[in-house]
Amino acid sequence: MSSEDAQVLLNEIEGHLLIAAARDEGRTAAARFSAPFDWLTQSQREEVERRFEAEYLAVARASWRRTAERAHEVREEYEDAYRDLRRRLLAGWLLACAAVVAVGVLLLPLA
Repeated sequence: MSSEDAQVLLNEIEGHLLIAAARDEGRTAAARFSAPFDWLTQSQREEVERRFEAEYLAVARASWRRTAERAHEVREEYEDAYRDLRRRLLAGWLLACAAVVAVGVLLLPLA
């Protein structure tokens, strides 16, 4: 198994664990939400909790998606800034080398 395959597997496992944790959080939040409604029948309470849990998971997924998209955007911005900085540093280094060579060429006849 290559390191890339291992990383893909780890990402999938992490995704499953995140979804399982979000489902548990959703169930807990749904039970807390429906607890004050003591007038609901058991089947009504289960339906409210099921819908609440589904909405909770949908909101969590949307949040993860937005976070991943923003992380991708920020990564691109930083990579662009890094490439620009690298170009400027290379240009500055080449200019400095050219200046040293020019000074050497000017001072060589004097020696």
